Amino acid sequence: MDTAALRECIGSTLSANADIRRQAELQLKAAEVQKGFVAALTDIVSNDPDANFRHSAVIYLKNKVTRSWEFNEEWPKIPAIPEDEKAILRERLIPTLASAPPNIRQQLMPLIGKVLHYDFPERWPSYMDITLQLLNSGDIQSVFAGVQCLLSLTRVYRFKRDTTKQDEMERVAQATFPIILAIGNRLVDETSTDAGDMLKMIIKTYKHATYFELAPHLQDQSSIVPWATLFIKVVQKEPPAESMVEDLDEREIHPWWKAKKWAFANLNRIFVRYGNPQGVTSNDSYEEFAKHFIDNFAPEILKAYLQQIELWVSKQRWLSKICLSNILAFLDECIKPSATWKHLGPHVENLIAHVLFPLLCQTDEDLEMFHEEPAEYLHRKINFYEEVSAPDVAATNFLMTLTKSRKKQTFTVLNFINGVVNRYETAADADKNHREKEGALRMIGTLSSIILGKKSPIADQVEYFFVRHVFPEFRSTQGYLRARACDVLEKFADLDFKDENNVVLIYQNILQCLNDPELPVRVEAALALQPLIRHDYIRTSMQQNIADIMQQLLKLANEVDVDALATVMEEFVEVFAAELTPFAVQLTEQLRDTYLRIIGDVIEKGQGSTDEDTETYLDDKSITALGVLQTIGTLILTLESTPNVLLHLEQILIPVITITLEHKLADLYNEVFEIIDSCTFSAKAISPTMWQIFKLIHRSFKDRSEIFIEEMLPALDNYVSYGHEMLKQQPEYMEAIFDIIQTIFTNERLGAMDRICGCKLAEAVLLNMRGHADKYLNHFIEISMQCLLAECEVKSYRVHLMEMVINCIYYNPAATLQVLERHGWTNKFFSLWFSNIENFNRVHDKKLSIVAIVALIQLPPDQVPPSIQPGWPKLMSGIVSLFQTLPLAMRHREDISKDSLNFDDSYESDSENEWDGDAGWDGEEGLDEADVPDESAAYMEFLNTEAQARAAIDFTYDEDDDEALEEETLLETPLDHIEPYQLFRGALLGIQQVQPQVYEALTKELTADEKSVITSVFHEAEQKKLEQEAQMAAAAATVVLSNGA
Repeated sequence: MDTAALRECIGSTLSANADIRRQAELQLKAAEVQKGFVAALTDIVSNDPDANFRHSAVIYLKNKVTRSWEFNEEWPKIPAIPEDEKAILRERLIPTLASAPPNIRQQLMPLIGKVLHYDFPERWPSYMDITLQLLNSGDIQSVFAGVQCLLSLTRVYRFKRDTTKQDEMERVAQATFPIILAIGNRLVDETSTDAGDMLKMIIKTYKHATYFELAPHLQDQSSIVPWATLFIKVVQKEPPAESMVEDLDEREIHPWWKAKKWAFANLNRIFVRYGNPQGVTSNDSYEEFAKHFIDNFAPEILKAYLQQIELWVSKQRWLSKICLSNILAFLDECIKPSATWKHLGPHVENLIAHVLFPLLCQTDEDLEMFHEEPAEYLHRKINFYEEVSAPDVAATNFLMTLTKSRKKQTFTVLNFINGVVNRYETAADADKNHREKEGALRMIGTLSSIILGKKSPIADQVEYFFVRHVFPEFRSTQGYLRARACDVLEKFADLDFKDENNVVLIYQNILQCLNDPELPVRVEAALALQPLIRHDYIRTSMQQNIADIMQQLLKLANEVDVDALATVMEEFVEVFAAELTPFAVQLTEQLRDTYLRIIGDVIEKGQGSTDEDTETYLDDKSITALGVLQTIGTLILTLESTPNVLLHLEQILIPVITITLEHKLADLYNEVFEIIDSCTFSAKAISPTMWQIFKLIHRSFKDRSEIFIEEMLPALDNYVSYGHEMLKQQPEYMEAIFDIIQTIFTNERLGAMDRICGCKLAEAVLLNMRGHADKYLNHFIEISMQCLLAECEVKSYRVHLMEMVINCIYYNPAATLQVLERHGWTNKFFSLWFSNIENFNRVHDKKLSIVAIVALIQLPPDQVPPSIQPGWPKLMSGIVSLFQTLPLAMRHREDISKDSLNFDDSYESDSENEWDGDAGWDGEEGLDEADVPDESAAYMEFLNTEAQARAAIDFTYDEDDDEALEEETLLETPLDHIEPYQLFRGALLGIQQVQPQVYEALTKELTADEKSVITSVFHEAEQKKLEQEAQMAAAAATVVLSNGA
């Protein structure tokens, strides 16, 4: 390819003229498939004198490699790069990296990683030799490139868990780690930004190489001692002047601070994953290493960390947020093991007062955000666990572990909190430190689960604390304190107030806060109200004004996208269904408008963006939108008895369904299809509005949404079950249903569980469209039999395929037998059916087989194919077996139905929150010194033991191990209206009277036991007939009485 022409084209993409840019991009797209495109791009990246051209070219090169080094499903139309061009690029990549400026290197690193992922070591065997040459060269630029090459390799290998790849990684580490350790030890004494950058990469290389496994040679003292020493030196290093830039966000990402961040992270990871005996399982190879590490290394790391904290507290050392979080995370891990607790314990009081508490108090930045960006403030404070690098999250985690694991320390924390709130209470108004009071309330809110834990000696004192220290803050002059009062109330929602007047006061305060001028206060009040409805007074009071409260919640939902608000609304819609029914239409309109606003933002901001911040923004928005959809779904289910209102809601919700499906918002498909299901199921009918939606569903299904068939199925089943009359009148709708079924079985993207959905949909057609689906019968039989005769290892799938044929038999037994016979499948199918009859375990399965067998035995003899006439009497043995097990299946279904109605969502409190019976303010010191069991580690130990036990067994596939089909208590089909006992009795008596010779052939081979079962079936049928007649007589008498009145 002509490099000069390609360069000119790249230059045009940088033009200020949009038309020129667009034309150039089209030319580049066309050039991508030409031979030599990759080599020409590499020429520009390596040699072009213009930095802008080089930068544009390297981005095109990176994208080309990412999309087409190997065939990529995301870009199926882009052909893979030819092997000869790949070889040329591999040869040139590292020399290009070694001579490239930083901005080009930044783009080349992920490109090299992509090639390594596919080609190392088999197709790129020279990679390690070149890397070692670069690392051993005296040239700083080459050494830098060598470190980058090694980092790329370890980054690719970190997730490769097979033994071969691990052995390969171990060889790489043995060859290179001594070299980069020596380089790191030289760099740690440097101060330049480049030195910090290279040191950061060395530390990250170690991180990737040891993240999942610590190879034996790296556990050796000759390795772990110098590496851990290097990390501690980096942690303790005085930050170079270059790294202390004025802008704090810039400072956080400076190479020296990133080097510190990864040094902290490596020390933490070694301790948590390999160096803590509580964290390693018995089959790990780290037990000896862990014992040595926790006794000899962990105390030294802890000492270094505490020194850093001391410098930070005294304002002699600035620490980045992530470094501070890493320190606290390590201290957190030191709480449970006695070997580290004995070193940490003496410092706890100081840590609470001078580290944890200041981190939990509002900063200037927080207060500015509260007033200037209240929505952002709420996201930060409500979803704060999402910010894993935030020091206040680490401080909260530390407090939780401390008080759960060392219960006596709860009193240390509470004494500190009491000191703060008492000081605030006695201070003059002008001297009150509002930030400290807010921090103290946040602190006690954090401990709510421990304070209210089982056998807690302090739970009965919380009410007094609330009255004295929380209630006054509902009227604080500081908005953030009012918001915190609401938050603490929510955290202690499980508290049982002894004085009913306090419950009244809470409700009054929450209602007042719902109308607060500050947005965060209103949102916190709404979130607090949800758990408080467990109090009878509050729930009863809310019934009077729930419509107004819902209006306030909807208004809030339009002011700020907090997904928790949707959860509150959803629960209120369910709890106050009767009170909200008169407002259902208005409420749905407002929920629709809220959803459309959120989705409008998602569509607008998401178009063509690949920015990480944008993706986070879109994720947050999608979660909020999902909550709104769930609220709509819950509202629809409460309106089942008001079909006119439901029809109105369907009209209102068309834009919601349409925008979601047309814009392929797949994250929201589950909820949207649930809404369609709820509308059609609750109405038990398909309105003209919902038929329009059906067309959209079919269009979406065909447009690469077939993978969501499981989510679509309940709605599609409703269209067949409740819309079968329309399907009979409108053949194009029925064609669409069949097209969906056929696609499910032919689309390669779909597996066995998806195809079960196809079986279920076919069953809905055959049961609901009796006499009107003849043209599809042949296809259904062929689809199911071809799949049955192919590999079909999943038992549930095999049963559903058989039931697809059984449904065809029930639909038209004679026609089905003809199709089976024409293909030579008759004997094969009947053998499969009756050898698997014990797998038909649900009531539905048994009834379907019974009605199908009844249909078969009623056939005239001339319609039974000769090939199966000798085995025809076995039908009776099959139906006897089904009747024998039907009562048990029916009882099982009834039990499941009762269990689902009597679901108890109460649960025992977390065992870690349970107090010892004799714990008190003056608990014994000695009780606080022992190891505290790590429950997560114990669970991992159990899993490992189980895995080892299973590994010792020679497992072969046994279909009996496959899970049985689960009873579906909500499943509704026409079979529900068929009484099988009377059906069978009537059919057999009819045959006896009309075709006595057939009756004789069917019954002559029955055993005495089988005849006894049939007698009991006849008796049960008579009983059921008498019961039905009695019910009908009672119903008729009721009608007569009501008419007489």
